[in-house]
Amino acid sequence: MPGVLVIAEVADGKVLPVAFELLGAARSLSAEGAGPVSALVPGQAHAQELIARGADVVYVAPEALAGQMYDAWLPAVDAALEQSGADIVLLGQTASLGRDLGPALAFTHRTAVAPEVVALKLENGRLRVTRPCYGGNARAEHTFAGKLQIASAKPKTFDALEPDASRTGEVKTIDAIGQSRITVLSVEKVESEGVRLEDADVVVAGGRGLGDPSAFTMLEELAKLLRGAVGASRAACDLGWYPPSSQVGLTGKTVSPTLYIAVAISGASQHMAGMSGSKNIVAINKDPEANMVKVAKYAVIDDYRKVLPAFIEEVKKLKAQG
Repeated sequence: MPGVLVIAEVADGKVLPVAFELLGAARSLSAEGAGPVSALVPGQAHAQELIARGADVVYVAPEALAGQMYDAWLPAVDAALEQSGADIVLLGQTASLGRDLGPALAFTHRTAVAPEVVALKLENGRLRVTRPCYGGNARAEHTFAGKLQIASAKPKTFDALEPDASRTGEVKTIDAIGQSRITVLSVEKVESEGVRLEDADVVVAGGRGLGDPSAFTMLEELAKLLRGAVGASRAACDLGWYPPSSQVGLTGKTVSPTLYIAVAISGASQHMAGMSGSKNIVAINKDPEANMVKVAKYAVIDDYRKVLPAFIEEVKKLKAQG
């Protein structure tokens, strides 16, 4: 029977949140008739957690598979596909695995992969995906000619289901792991303080309209007061004003905080694609016609150099009052 297989990547002993988000998307597809939802994960310890998040069957691969390069995953994925009969594969668009595993899997199965999808639906029993095109200026829908349909999504694209401890499911073992032909020479982690951008409930982001890289100091101060993180537009990162690891947008990170404060950001579609899931958007911009102002829930039309210092002082007063 057809079904949906979710690839659950593990890092530092934990399943990446994007796997839970994809399980939520898979359950929606299942409700439309896509069949049962299964998950492939390295290590027995994560099986029940995946069932609680929506998996009907969990295929447990050797724990040693965690952290391996994409080619080491291929035998395990093929085994899970053979056992489950799934004709849809969902995986996270991660630099550590998904960006390489998706195309490699598509090549071996003579099909295609749809990267960075933003919507999924079933139509006449086949998967139809929506993804950005033309640099994020438009969206296109795609279907698959091949039997196996593969789609990847960036973190925070879909909503994860709340864990349900009462859910039951099957756990099956897959004793398959490939020998990677890739040698990792070194791994360097980017050191960061405070909340991770992707996990932040508050994001304060700056764009090229700041006019000066030193202005990010103000944004950092505000973000710290609000227990949030600092983001930047692609233009600001391209100018070297802020690290690329903090870029929000189609070619950067996707965020969906409760509060997104956009400072001097015009609102190019490329940037909007990475923060459109924000629940409340506040724009601080001199241009009343800026796209960010138009989509914002609240907008302050003025020079940020006047607005931010006053806002920061007010936040400090409120925090001092408890």
